[in-house]
Amino acid sequence: SMGASSARRRGGAGRVCVPRCAGATPPPQTSAVQVPARRKCSPLLDSALLPGGSELAVHEWKAVPDIWRTAAEKYADLVALVDPYHDPPSKLTYKQLEQQILDFSHGLRAIGVAPDEKLALFADNSCRWLVADQGIMATGAINVVRGTKSSDEELFQIYSHSESIALVVDSPQFFNRLAESFISRINARFIVLLWGDKSSLNSKAVMDIPVYDYNDITELGRENRNALCYSSELFEQGQQGVFEAIGPEDVATLIYTSGTGGTPKGVMLTHRNLLHQINNLWDIVPAVPGDRFLSMLPPWHAYERSTEYFIFTHGIQQVYTTVKHLKADLQHHQPHYIISVPLVYETLYSSIQRQISASPPARKTVALALIKISLLFMEAKKIYEGTVLSNSPVKPSFIFYMFNYLRARIVAALLWPLHNLAKMLVYKKIHSSIGISKAGISGGGSLPMHVDKFFEAIGIKVQNGYGLTETSPVVAARRPFCNVRGSTGLVSNIICIYCLIFLYVA
Repeated sequence: SMGASSARRRGGAGRVCVPRCAGATPPPQTSAVQVPARRKCSPLLDSALLPGGSELAVHEWKAVPDIWRTAAEKYADLVALVDPYHDPPSKLTYKQLEQQILDFSHGLRAIGVAPDEKLALFADNSCRWLVADQGIMATGAINVVRGTKSSDEELFQIYSHSESIALVVDSPQFFNRLAESFISRINARFIVLLWGDKSSLNSKAVMDIPVYDYNDITELGRENRNALCYSSELFEQGQQGVFEAIGPEDVATLIYTSGTGGTPKGVMLTHRNLLHQINNLWDIVPAVPGDRFLSMLPPWHAYERSTEYFIFTHGIQQVYTTVKHLKADLQHHQPHYIISVPLVYETLYSSIQRQISASPPARKTVALALIKISLLFMEAKKIYEGTVLSNSPVKPSFIFYMFNYLRARIVAALLWPLHNLAKMLVYKKIHSSIGISKAGISGGGSLPMHVDKFFEAIGIKVQNGYGLTETSPVVAARRPFCNVRGSTGLVSNIICIYCLIFLYVA
């Protein structure tokens, strides 16, 4: 099966022994732990909280946050995240990331968050977004996600419709924007601020709502974890038994659609939905430990979110960037992969064309001529390889096919020396300026054919795909070994199986 093969690629299926209080220090005598009637935890990540621990194998994930225990075991000291543009700038190893997720989840439990409650996470892409997202999931609660660029009214509709009980926001500036039109109209048990200082918040809007910043929650979580570990009275009384394991069919998140067809609709995705993507995306993005990814898409999009979860299970390093810093970060970090939308590849294409146009006349003429030759070479290569899409429903005759094959072979052989010359004179400089040494993954829109052809000609692989929020999200994508230009690639194996079952039943 796909899941089994993915597990084999990640390593053996040995069992992991998780110390109940690894790395913890005894809590102050004044620490108090609130123990509600019912709590849930991620069965592998927080296995120490379950009665008798967990018997799950190191790769046997039942909930999305389980991936962090496996990643911390395999890649403990590798850098997982680099977030240079927030204050403070952050760099976290896999072990540190796992600990922050645990601290955040226990901090939420300490202030009373219960399983299946909805928490609105309205923030933009950052390392703390990821910690908050996974911390909420690890409590058994459901996060309701959106970015700061949405209108106040849209955010209010999402908060109200989802029946959220609390609000996690990006920054004081964003909170103060919401103060009059949003905060006064909602019922919020508490507010968590991911970045910035609480003193910068609009005090009139806060009123009597408890406000915590990121450090408040994580420090509270550390105290809570230590209390659970070292309070012999609690363990003797068996109060740790109030924890239940999060199940694969539990809802993990609510993602509201973009609203292009009307009012945004909430899509309920379970842990199993997201884990399917995590277990099966390697065939599309064969990442290995140490690969660098640039991240700039909104993480509340299913596309960015699922691929982020997946790549972290393979020990990669993710560098956060912005539209403003993208060009400089591509050159500085030289990413192996970038996962983005067609607009980003169009922007890169336009930027390269502008640079060529600004060159001295002789260099410009040579560069444009060599690019045209490479386009012709790749067209001929695609024909004799049999990877050109045809709009004709009629299969060509054998003679016609052989004629085209031989002609394409001859054309490609004649143009090959000039294509190689273009690699040395032109494309090498382009590659050094943007990196993307393995592949750019494109989704969330239609990739223009001229952009697709251009990157193929200069030797930068772009793999296009298609998906829906409701499918969490990848339905089809071009594979590295079958990257047919102009297509959205092969359908996911599990989708094929479902289609066959449906056709058989019908």
